[in-house]
Amino acid sequence: MDFLFDYISVTTFWTILLIVHGLLAIALLGALTHQAASVLMPVRVPSDGFVTRFRAVKGAGYVTAVCVLWVLTFLMGAWIYIKYRIYVRIPIERAGFWKTQGFFEMKEHMVTIGLGVLPAYWYLWKNADDAGTATARRWLTVVLAAICWFSFLVGHVVNNVRGLGS
Repeated sequence: MDFLFDYISVTTFWTILLIVHGLLAIALLGALTHQAASVLMPVRVPSDGFVTRFRAVKGAGYVTAVCVLWVLTFLMGAWIYIKYRIYVRIPIERAGFWKTQGFFEMKEHMVTIGLGVLPAYWYLWKNADDAGTATARRWLTVVLAAICWFSFLVGHVVNNVRGLGS
């Protein structure tokens, strides 16, 4: 890995990782938001409106993408956490931003819970024809979407408090 730093600075390397993590998170957020909209407000009558087209997606088509993106985003976040733990978290604690730090801790827990329920999510969606699991599938999707939105917003707030480049 040291050969890489002959071409880019260490700060640039970690910034690139943070950007990739953010892009993965945005893709995950989009997929889960589309899927959650499709299960919460299924289209009954076709229309040309933007909102109707947004929620008219087939939810089962997003399952593999959501699972892969969740794992990749999680792994990228875990890698970035090495740098965060020393260069961001300690100054945030020294500055007394306890609520910000607490929300980030909660984000870590929520994302890990989401990772833990991914197998159930995958199973429920791969058996989407089973009407008996429709309620569980719907609410698990909504919970994962809520976790994803919460995590995305908290990540942005923490980055704005003290970004990796600071």
